Amino acid sequence: MSKRLVVIGGVAAGMSAAAKAKRVDREREVVVYERGPFISYAACGMPYYIAGDVPDYQELIVRTPAQMAKQGVEVHVRHEVTAIDVAAHTVTVRDRTEQGGDGRTFTQDWDKLVIATGARAAQPSMPGVDLPGVFALRALSQGMALRRFLDERQPRQAIVVGGGYIGVEMAETFRRLGLDVKMLIRSGQVMRTTLDDDVRALVEEELARQGVTVLQCQPVAFEGDGRVAAVVTTDGRYPCDVALLGMGARPETALAQAAGVALGPTGAIATDAHMCTSVPDVYAAGDCAEVLHLVTGQPDYIPLGSTANKQGRVAGAHAAGAQASFGGVVGTMVTRVFDLAVARTGLTVAQARSVGRTVSETMIKARDLAHYFPGAAPIHVKLVVEEESGRLLGGQIVGRQGVAKRIDVLATALHHALVIEDLQRLDLSYAPPFAPVWDPLLVAANVAAK
Repeated sequence: MSKRLVVIGGVAAGMSAAAKAKRVDREREVVVYERGPFISYAACGMPYYIAGDVPDYQELIVRTPAQMAKQGVEVHVRHEVTAIDVAAHTVTVRDRTEQGGDGRTFTQDWDKLVIATGARAAQPSMPGVDLPGVFALRALSQGMALRRFLDERQPRQAIVVGGGYIGVEMAETFRRLGLDVKMLIRSGQVMRTTLDDDVRALVEEELARQGVTVLQCQPVAFEGDGRVAAVVTTDGRYPCDVALLGMGARPETALAQAAGVALGPTGAIATDAHMCTSVPDVYAAGDCAEVLHLVTGQPDYIPLGSTANKQGRVAGAHAAGAQASFGGVVGTMVTRVFDLAVARTGLTVAQARSVGRTVSETMIKARDLAHYFPGAAPIHVKLVVEEESGRLLGGQIVGRQGVAKRIDVLATALHHALVIEDLQRLDLSYAPPFAPVWDPLLVAANVAAK
């Protein structure tokens, strides 16, 4: 059998795996099959491309097939892997490069395989979901189509279905483009699974201040004659001329399942620390795979580009013969909501209690800079602490500046299982333009310690 690594899927995990494997073993043949037209792009930048902050989609592209070829990696775009035969060590590939046709089908053998099939946008099964003007946002081609639609059709009323990160970011994007925006959320709560109620209230206040209407309702259909014109819900009909599905992501696992690769409790592909699956010589990485949550010690599903890159590097290195492992995550995220930065890491109160932890919670309001320095603004810090041990379990921060810096401190504390007294002793940077003498993290830790 040839010494060949086949990677199914590009973008963050797939291209990281391919590039790392080639660096580890220059003699190994590395082949990537990507069903879309792009192999590597900054998916998280799409809301800002659609808003016009990034003028050209080309700026989001990280790597091209030509660049990868110079590194010795063979990349085939518009090539879809339709089956994996783990016994024969082959994949079946359909060449879709012919415009409008399915193209030829062929098989490719491998001695190592990385599955990096990513995730798809959660899409409800309801009438009208395929109408022009209804968009999901996972692939760059979808972002390009939405921006083109906005430029050409000049819609005035936008509906965002769902209240996760992408829903909130796109609500901001639509408002910045001058559209009337309504968010239709079954629970009526934005970022319900990632923030506690008191922190979420700050986000919802900012959305309302910026003119975004959040409604608690269940969409049941999209209406329109050749183009979306309204969303029908359980309690009414809301006109719109563009709609965005922002209900999260689901791992793309059908190909792996059909090959006998085991899924974990989250529904994503189960892996060990080396990104090995249940099938020998088969790895998985990125948004199709589970992660180990270091606070709970349990598998979790947290699809993020930063995690996908790390997992891909480990999968590629280990497949090429190097010793590499992925330690896990603590669930660190940050996003912009108009004038606020919103961040979280670790567990919320609800999540901690759901896994049997007895916790105390501390929420403080402080200033992000020295109180006398121009531009100083309120910042809210919440800490979730295990009562018996004093161990930090999670944190959430909302403010105008310095939020990302501070959530990274809490993430580092979680990685090292620090207790609240450790947090109190941290030697954090101080200068009036950047932080007060008592940083808000230290203030929160002091209050929590009481």
